[in-house]
Amino acid sequence: MDYKSLFTEISILLKAMDDRGEVASYIPELGKVDPGSFAMHLTSVENLGFGLGAMDERFSIQSIAKVLSLAVAFDLEDDRLWRRVGVEPLGSPFNSLVQLEYENGIPRNPLINAGALVVCDILVSRLEHPERDFIAFVRKLAGNPDIDYSPRISASEKRTGFRNAALVNLMKAYGNIENDADTVLNVYLNLCSIEMSCRELAQAFLFLAAGGVNPLTGERVVSVSKSKRINAIMLLCGFYDEAGEFAFKVGLPVKSGVGGGIIAIHPGNYSVAIWSPRLNEKGNSYRGMKILEFMTTWTQSSIF
Repeated sequence: MDYKSLFTEISILLKAMDDRGEVASYIPELGKVDPGSFAMHLTSVENLGFGLGAMDERFSIQSIAKVLSLAVAFDLEDDRLWRRVGVEPLGSPFNSLVQLEYENGIPRNPLINAGALVVCDILVSRLEHPERDFIAFVRKLAGNPDIDYSPRISASEKRTGFRNAALVNLMKAYGNIENDADTVLNVYLNLCSIEMSCRELAQAFLFLAAGGVNPLTGERVVSVSKSKRINAIMLLCGFYDEAGEFAFKVGLPVKSGVGGGIIAIHPGNYSVAIWSPRLNEKGNSYRGMKILEFMTTWTQSSIF
């Protein structure tokens, strides 16, 4: 694939593209970012890198971290994981309490808030130091020991995260949270506060384009089968209740975050991260989605 020509075309597209939407101001610290910020970085399985904009500027990755916590929990639990969380698309808001109660405390999938809280409960049960061990995992994938949680963003979320507290306590009532609810919630909020750049994100997620192997170290992160399943969950569930439209228009496994970031995977080829903070009405980066749609159309590289 001619990535250099692709990025030339994307830079031309950006000059003419509008930038609609609003930043996620319901988390006060996220509302302070420059809404016009933009960054993009692609890393190929051959270790080639291509970028645009502020690709080394860190931002809050928010729900993108849910894929990495899923990888850890899936590796620890194997198929036992699916007794506590499903793999179905959402079809309702990512923080819905109604659907969770209707389904007796079993979240639809691990990439929504309730599902990620169950995953964090597993990390608390299975890891001696869950927060320290998880950030070490992320640092190793990205090849950068300086990546960390943001106390500022985590504290901001704790001041306003009443719905997440309701989700974890509702699941506790149904017996699907085994540890102290506040402990699990704190792990979850810290996980969402991690700050990374697009270059770091693309590198960290490259194992899902490389059949479960971290190309930086040559170490296996997850099995080929688990890598395939994680990619499938991303395709079906990674764009909240806009996942079907994204699959229809773009056709790549993906995960978005309300910080304006998106990570997308083309298995066997590349991972690509985009950051553009203005979100559409579904909570996904407006420009990020448009660029990925252009990218797979121009390169004819949808997985379908």
